[in-house]
Amino acid sequence: MSTEAYWLSTLRLTDFRNYARLSLDLDARPVVLVGANGAGKTNLLEAVSFLAPGRGLRGAGHDEIAREKGSGGWAVFARVEGPHGRAEVGTGMGAGIEEGERGSREVRIDGARARAVNDLALVCRMVWLTPAMDSLLTGPPGERRRFLDRLVLAMDAKHRSRIGQFETAMRQRNALLDTPGVDARWLDGIEAQMAEHGAAVSAARRDYVGMLQGVLAERGGEGPFPETRLALEGTIETDLAHMPAIDAEDRYRDALARSRRADAAAGRTLSGPHRSDLIVYYGPDARPARACSTGEQKIMLVGAVLAHARLIRELSGGATPLVLLDEIAAHLDARHREALFAELLALGAQAWMTGTERSVFASLVASAQTFRVARGRLEKTA
Repeated sequence: MSTEAYWLSTLRLTDFRNYARLSLDLDARPVVLVGANGAGKTNLLEAVSFLAPGRGLRGAGHDEIAREKGSGGWAVFARVEGPHGRAEVGTGMGAGIEEGERGSREVRIDGARARAVNDLALVCRMVWLTPAMDSLLTGPPGERRRFLDRLVLAMDAKHRSRIGQFETAMRQRNALLDTPGVDARWLDGIEAQMAEHGAAVSAARRDYVGMLQGVLAERGGEGPFPETRLALEGTIETDLAHMPAIDAEDRYRDALARSRRADAAAGRTLSGPHRSDLIVYYGPDARPARACSTGEQKIMLVGAVLAHARLIRELSGGATPLVLLDEIAAHLDARHREALFAELLALGAQAWMTGTERSVFASLVASAQTFRVARGRLEKTA
């Protein structure tokens, strides 16, 4: 097992979903959670996902997570082992939160209050795949953008801040466009901000997709996970492929100025990184993902997650991220399951996997920590 991997040596939960109290001491091997539907397997993965920036793998509001009939708050604590040593991370929301404060949560790293939730990206990297993402490749573009941005964030801790700055400026512009007699100089200033932050967001996405495509192409489609081809569609992304970033920024700023009337009529900004899309093609015949079977789409997603983990390891000098795989056996045949397990062991990842049947993990249990989950309680199995 790689000593450079990110892994949890301790995990403690308080009033999180159906867990009143939970304390786990772990080693760096994969973690397998087996139990019936509703036992709390996904809840446990969700708790781990809150050790990364964002709203967790379910995207739930922070005030939705507290255990029913609990204290009203919730907490997750972990000791995260990584390439720079151990970090003690705590996050949660206290009891008795006032209505106007709901949704906020606190993050502490080594006992000190973090300046922002995004600081978690500096101490723990992870990627996840859940059944809710099975429709990712055929759903609306927004889902693919959010997936891509999570991958970029694992490489670039400032990415979420750039997105936030762009979206704030865009909301201000939309409001001004709806204001009669607004001074055009105000719009000029806000559009300059949108262009600066929007170009930075698009450039980060484009750079990441290029790197990920390189990792996906390394094996040339050999093995059970065929080569997946990626492309970005968007106004700024197209310009970035043909000109320097500063010129692409200028073109977007000019486009915003020209589109004020159309955007005002629509009630929103019609072009920019918030409209971009990640296009995915399958195998040597480059079939669009929409034309592929459910199983093929799942294989593409698994392959992309594995490639992302390899990319993080390569660029960080050997630090493999945590990998969370909820109900991973769904839509994967035995051949692809075995290939996935072998890849995770080769990566040295502490992969957290859930399933209803222990038998699907039979070839892995000798190299993993296996727990049976029932009603918010865990029992380690031999």
